[in-house]
Amino acid sequence: MGNSYAGQLKSARFEEALHNSIEASLRCSSVVPRPIFSQLYLDPDQHPFSSADVKPKVEDLDKDLVNRYTQNGSLDFSNNLTVNEMEDDEDDEEMSDSNSPPIPYSQKPAPEGSCTTDGFCQAGKDLRLVSLCMEQIDIPAGFLLVGAKSPNLPEHILVCAVDKRFLPDDHGKNALLGFSGNCIGCGERGFRYFTEFSNHINLKLTTQPKKQKHLKYYLVRSSQGVLSKGPLICWKECRSRQSSASCHSIKPSSSVSSTVTPENGTTNGYKSGFTQTDAANGNSSHGGKGSASSSTPAHTGNYSLSPRPSYASGDQATMFISGPPKKRHRGWYPGSPLPQPGFVVPVPTIRPLSRTEPLLSAPVPQTPLTGILQPRPIPAGETVIVPENLLSNSGVRPVILIGYGTLPYFYGNVGDIVVSPLLVNCYKIPQLENKDLEQLGLTGSQFLSVENMILLTIQYLVRLGQHQSRALAESMLTTSEFLKEISYELITGKVSFLASHFKTTSLGDDLDKLLEKMQQRRGDSVVTPFNGDLNECVSPQEAAAMIPTQNLDLDNETFQIYQPQLTVARKLLSQVCAIADSGSQSLDLGHFSKVDFIIIVPRSEVLVQQTLQRIRQSGVLVDLGLEENGTAHQRAEKYVVRLDNEIQTKFEVFMRRVKQNPYTLFVLVHDNSHVELTSVISGSLSHGEPSHGLADRVINCREVLEAFNLLVLQVSSFPYTLQTQQSRISSSNEVHWIQLDTGEDVGCEEKLYFGLNEYSKSLQWGITSPLLRCDETFEKMVNTLLERYPRLHSMVVRCYLLIQQYSEALMALTTMASLRDHSTPETLSIMDDLISSPGKNKSGRGHMLIIRVPSVQLAMLAKERLQEVRDKLGLQYRFEIILGNPATELSVATHFVARLKSWRGSEPEEWIPRTYQDLDGLPCIVILTGKDPLGETFPRSLKYCDLRLIDSSYLTRTALEQEVGLACCYVSKEVIRGPTVALDLSGKEQERAAVSENDSDELLIDLERPQSNSSAVTGTSGSIMENGVSSSSTADKSQKQSLTPSFQSPATSLGLDEGVSASSAGAGAGETLKQECDSLGPQMASSTTSKPPSSSSGPRTLPWQGQPIRGCRGPHAALPPVVILSKAAYSLLGSQKSGKLPSSSSLLPHADVAWVSSLRPLLNKDMSSEDQSLYYRQWTSARQHHADYSNQLDPASGTRNFHPRRLLLTGPPQVGKTGSYLQFLRILFRMLIRLLEVDVYDEEEINTDHSESSEVSQSEGEPWPDIESFSKMPFDVSVHDPKYTLMSLVYTEKLAGVKQEVIKESKVEEPRKRETVSIMLTKYAAYNTFHHCEQCRQYMDFTSASQMSDSTLHAFTFSSSMLGEEVQLYFIIPKSKESHFVFSKQGKHLESMRLPLVSDKNLNAVKSPIFTPSSGRHEHGLLNLFHAMEGISHLHLLVVKEYEMPLYRKYWPNHIMLVLPGMFNNAGVGAARFLIKELSYHNLELERNRLEELGIKRQCVWPFIVMMDDSCVLWNIHSVQEPSSQPVEVGVSSKNVSLKTVLQHIEATPKIVHYAILGIQKWSSKLTSQSLKAPFSRCHVHDFILLNIDLTQNVQYDFNRYFCEDVDFNLRTNSSGLFICRFNNFSLMKKHVQVGGQRDFIIKPKIMVSESLAPILPLQYICAPDSEHTLLAAPAQFLLEKFLQHASYKLFPKAIHNFRSPVLAIDCYLNIGPEVAICYISSRPHSSNVNCEGVFFSGLLLYLCDSFVGADLLKKFKFLKGATLCVICQDRSSLRQTIVRLELEDEWQFRLRDEFQTANSSEDKPLYFLTGRHV
Repeated sequence: MGNSYAGQLKSARFEEALHNSIEASLRCSSVVPRPIFSQLYLDPDQHPFSSADVKPKVEDLDKDLVNRYTQNGSLDFSNNLTVNEMEDDEDDEEMSDSNSPPIPYSQKPAPEGSCTTDGFCQAGKDLRLVSLCMEQIDIPAGFLLVGAKSPNLPEHILVCAVDKRFLPDDHGKNALLGFSGNCIGCGERGFRYFTEFSNHINLKLTTQPKKQKHLKYYLVRSSQGVLSKGPLICWKECRSRQSSASCHSIKPSSSVSSTVTPENGTTNGYKSGFTQTDAANGNSSHGGKGSASSSTPAHTGNYSLSPRPSYASGDQATMFISGPPKKRHRGWYPGSPLPQPGFVVPVPTIRPLSRTEPLLSAPVPQTPLTGILQPRPIPAGETVIVPENLLSNSGVRPVILIGYGTLPYFYGNVGDIVVSPLLVNCYKIPQLENKDLEQLGLTGSQFLSVENMILLTIQYLVRLGQHQSRALAESMLTTSEFLKEISYELITGKVSFLASHFKTTSLGDDLDKLLEKMQQRRGDSVVTPFNGDLNECVSPQEAAAMIPTQNLDLDNETFQIYQPQLTVARKLLSQVCAIADSGSQSLDLGHFSKVDFIIIVPRSEVLVQQTLQRIRQSGVLVDLGLEENGTAHQRAEKYVVRLDNEIQTKFEVFMRRVKQNPYTLFVLVHDNSHVELTSVISGSLSHGEPSHGLADRVINCREVLEAFNLLVLQVSSFPYTLQTQQSRISSSNEVHWIQLDTGEDVGCEEKLYFGLNEYSKSLQWGITSPLLRCDETFEKMVNTLLERYPRLHSMVVRCYLLIQQYSEALMALTTMASLRDHSTPETLSIMDDLISSPGKNKSGRGHMLIIRVPSVQLAMLAKERLQEVRDKLGLQYRFEIILGNPATELSVATHFVARLKSWRGSEPEEWIPRTYQDLDGLPCIVILTGKDPLGETFPRSLKYCDLRLIDSSYLTRTALEQEVGLACCYVSKEVIRGPTVALDLSGKEQERAAVSENDSDELLIDLERPQSNSSAVTGTSGSIMENGVSSSSTADKSQKQSLTPSFQSPATSLGLDEGVSASSAGAGAGETLKQECDSLGPQMASSTTSKPPSSSSGPRTLPWQGQPIRGCRGPHAALPPVVILSKAAYSLLGSQKSGKLPSSSSLLPHADVAWVSSLRPLLNKDMSSEDQSLYYRQWTSARQHHADYSNQLDPASGTRNFHPRRLLLTGPPQVGKTGSYLQFLRILFRMLIRLLEVDVYDEEEINTDHSESSEVSQSEGEPWPDIESFSKMPFDVSVHDPKYTLMSLVYTEKLAGVKQEVIKESKVEEPRKRETVSIMLTKYAAYNTFHHCEQCRQYMDFTSASQMSDSTLHAFTFSSSMLGEEVQLYFIIPKSKESHFVFSKQGKHLESMRLPLVSDKNLNAVKSPIFTPSSGRHEHGLLNLFHAMEGISHLHLLVVKEYEMPLYRKYWPNHIMLVLPGMFNNAGVGAARFLIKELSYHNLELERNRLEELGIKRQCVWPFIVMMDDSCVLWNIHSVQEPSSQPVEVGVSSKNVSLKTVLQHIEATPKIVHYAILGIQKWSSKLTSQSLKAPFSRCHVHDFILLNIDLTQNVQYDFNRYFCEDVDFNLRTNSSGLFICRFNNFSLMKKHVQVGGQRDFIIKPKIMVSESLAPILPLQYICAPDSEHTLLAAPAQFLLEKFLQHASYKLFPKAIHNFRSPVLAIDCYLNIGPEVAICYISSRPHSSNVNCEGVFFSGLLLYLCDSFVGADLLKKFKFLKGATLCVICQDRSSLRQTIVRLELEDEWQFRLRDEFQTANSSEDKPLYFLTGRHV
């Protein structure tokens, strides 16, 4: 134990010391005994204790107790209350034969107006079997129909439905204690007590109601379906009896409790509460087990066999029992071989006496007990008497905590004790791994034995006072149990003594008479509703007619989505995307085109209305296209469902919608999902709680789990019950609210979240009026009352006291000032503020006070009582009292509704408040009832939250924190300023002068009387400040101004409280002010609203129609409500020392979960919510009745099943989660639409005005070109593709006539944004990696992890004349694609790629191999052609750079890759096209050779390949006459077709081998019938071509090129006399892909000098050779092409806008800027060139010219005077050689400074060029 003596300590001495210490503690009444450790370790010479010391001295025992035992020298068993609900040994028939008269039973009178007819229930429904025998009776699962006998109707049987667990089995055993039944007449369910039930069915009993006595028969249906009397219910155990009847004893049952399995294998298991026990006649010789038969009639003592008080005749009704034995203690600790220590029950052990006469109600003389009662150790199997006056003496039911060893038998009033295994269960430490022990800082040797640990605990337990032990007992009940207990205390009249105590005031006056007197004194008049003192009275008519000023302070902000809500919505969206991308195939987002939703909320009418308001204001129904604008308001109701009995039908309708709409993605939002998360299976244990298991039935049903188009989003502020070891939500699917750390920069948000942590921290601010308070005076009063009324639940006592406190405060403030001293200052100041604030101005606005009363009956009592006091005092127009019952709608008096309406201004006549936010500004008390607060949002006028009733029953983290969650809200920045703020009283003096006379009184009171809160932090007395605002609550402007400059405080990011309330006065009713949010857009665009938002939150807010953030009081600041807590809650929440979490975080997180081990690391106070989730998932486990309990480890895999489509959104209470998930629905829909849409380029063709007109055109409607007529068409050299807008024009004779002004000068610096349009994808689209569907799953083949090894790498070598060397390429060929290739017989060497024949006709294949070069687009390239090819066979090869191969291989494992050599890693697209063409030609030759051997002619092998970009997405067919589905213009119809259709059509062209290139036109929305007039054009084609590699054998792509390589190639092909044909009736749509391609080249210096360099301009891409210029890390060719695009003014000044005098370019086309025209001339012999007779050229461009270019050729052309020349070569020497060879110096003048190079280092091989001037 960390002490050096530990090793030497003898176990015996340790135990002995413990025993002595405990005994001393038990005896001592005043002095606290020395703790055991000081005895053991601080007295080293201590002598061993003598054994005599162990025995207690009777003088120290309660004398009264002993006197009662030995009174009259006998034991009085007359009032024995046993809990054994089985009939003991006698039937009621035998009892009736007894000589003793029955004891009269006083039945509770029936409620007024109810039916009392025999055979009918109190609701007037017939229960007689004769009437019901033919009826179909629906009963819940687990219930049976039984017959009850009424003494007044001996000939009739009454039909009842009873839970069969409370009925015995065939042997008369195993009936659970208690009762659970339903009335089948009126359908009322959940009767928990047979007494209550017998009253309801009018049994009219004269004796104590017992189920054993009055439930007689099982009812059965005959084959004809008639219900009739069945067998008797076997209540008594079927065994022989013992002749000498003795005292009743209870022996351990032989059946083991289902929840506790004995570890030692014995069946000696106890079930707490004695539910499964046999009543035996104890006999000492048999150890309490009777065996002989009995023939004597048994006694008729007044045994209550139901856990109710039984009033014997002459007995005053003072015997109380605190309710039924609690079901929660589910097991007795199994026996153990160790002896039981002798201190378990300090009552004498009395051996049972043999007796023959019956026990009568009068005491029977017995042998007197003489001498002193010596408690002594109890041997196993012995018996302990529970005396009948134990409860009346002690006031509470003692809890016997099972320690270690075997329990004794108890007999007597066993109903007065509770036996609980809770203590011993704490020490059942599971076997921990060594690593866990290390984490806890322990070693296995440090553990004490279980017995010693228990002894140590008891040492400290016995030092608890009575209040703590009562708190302990109460905290052991679940919320439902203690509410049931309170209900029982109220129903049975147990509170009558307490109620009568409060009938008088604290001054001793009769309260009712006093109020009557006050009412008479006042007469008819009432206190003025507002704008007047409490002394001013008016008539009720006048009061009702008073109209307040329209409230200009009503926050007219539009309803907004704030930045944190947007962020969280996006986090949700990205998590949904992560599920879709996970490869688990659990969600295919590409499948859906619509979003639909349903929101399930707990049973709260206000919450339903609040959620409906949020949906309506958000406009989400219209945005998702679910409802029309006009009808959305009323249709909203079908989207919100309450978890009540009607949910089943509504939910079935929803699930039908899910099944019927497979292309709609449904989102099931389960809001406040921590509430009532009990399992369906445990539903029959619910004792009639209506919502039991409903959430489980809905959320976890098979249909929901299996629906592939349904996402489940569980939303909770207290998610701990969803974060257990059995959780169904993967921790990766949790989305946590963004951290709201104050102190970080938040920009311009005005309001900050003020939650639980801020409340805890606010106690350290040192303000005189803390926000979190404990009313010490009230707590003292409570303790006094609790001692006086020990048998009542403390909440009942607290509630009665609270009612009195508020009643007397009202009286004190209005008529009886003498009562002021009897109200706690806390209550008085709250009431003063509440009733005086409306009087201060004409608007009549005031504050809201919430009083939290969980018990509905107590809440109704409180409302009734306070309303009565209010009305008698004439305050009924001053403030409203509202019962906040989740089960009912808000009910507000009409004059208050009128006042709310006049503030709001524009509400319709029939408007009524439906949510708490609708009550903003109304002075009112809301008595909030119900088991849990359910997430309702309160208005900003909420100022006080009274939680004084939330006490020891709320000792779990969820229960406690959700109560304080009521007060959480958004507040003004100024509030969260730390300690100094509230002490700044700078504006106080002026403020004081400004308040009315009445206020100064009130302030003096506050100053004179000490504040009741003894805050450890401040220690100050009463305050004149209320949160830095005077108690009049109107903050002084000067004070506010003085605050603002001194603290420009950091603030947290802001959300909105859980959504926002009704549309405000400024916004028109029909308008929906909302902003479309595209999830991709980084900022929200600002929208125009009818009234600009009053918050200055800038562009980061997204306006919706609606309403304010709550929390503001008055126009100046939004302030957090004041929370008044009970002592227990305050000590937990107010004790935050350090870290982010209050002390409540160390509590058990939720009543439905249990700690896995009592030995566990503490929850770190700085844990984020993500860390807390992981902690709870490791250390908590769902209890048996929890909905997740069934989600146990899968024994096969050792893993748990997470539902893959389930997410959890968690964030603090009132932070704005509703707004966030509604926003999520909107952006999810936007994303689905985006997934179904594609942005395609939509641009008109360029240069159409000066294109060649086709002199020879084919007739329209021909499907294919005719080679004869086509050959007569001239080639149109002009480039029409709109992507080349900024490119040099190609010179034609027509161009010479174009006016130069037509060409607009465009700014080259900023890249032009190209026009795109969004269109829907069709079934024929090409897709990227983000598309998943069942059809193309095999094609993509993502699933198997083994496929990487399924593809093989093959080298393929060929020689290239252009490159002048051998080229080695690599093929990566998946197994499934090997059929497309030919391999050598030995060694699997790749020989060639198979090619079809020209004559092949296969409709299920395309002939041409498709090559797609791709770079930087492994995810975004449209490389999935499955749908575009309609799933038919095709050969598709991706052409990738070597360094990108692993990425492409990862994303496209089922594609054939062609990997370019490493030397091309930095090359442009020209290199890829060059190598594709070279390889294809080489392959064509190989295939021709191979097939020639098979007898096939060389020219019969198919010579075409398809070269296609990775951004081609859709293909269309256009026709001029066809009727249109989607008309672009009159007469033109377009429809989508597949790539297969396009290719098969083109491949079928007659005489196709005579064409060099075939292509299609680019799509544009402006395609006209004019552009389709000629079905075929002879012109440039781009992006998607069929290339004849045979015909173009001698025309090469320039492998150096980065730009315009296709224009250059087309011009070369045409000049070689080859045909290029464009099919105009097909068009290609190209997707705007934002990543990859060529834009990724960022030009940086080769050696980085500093990080922050200015961007490098294109003119810096070149430099003089050998200069000190910054060298760049980019390929020389790239720098050259980029430079030329921007250098036309410098290089070719004469050519600028001079299209008559173009620049002459020989054998090349390079882009030298759009201001210049280029005349392309081929140097090859017999080439066809443009006619340039008479043209004077403005410049000459010679680029890497070959030997075909000679001096003679150049001399044919004429140049303008001053024309310029640019010669580009690979290196300096070839530059000089070229100038000499071409005799350029004859006509051109060169200067030394006119030589340049690209800005590369020598190892990067710069290009050199020389400029000159024509002489």
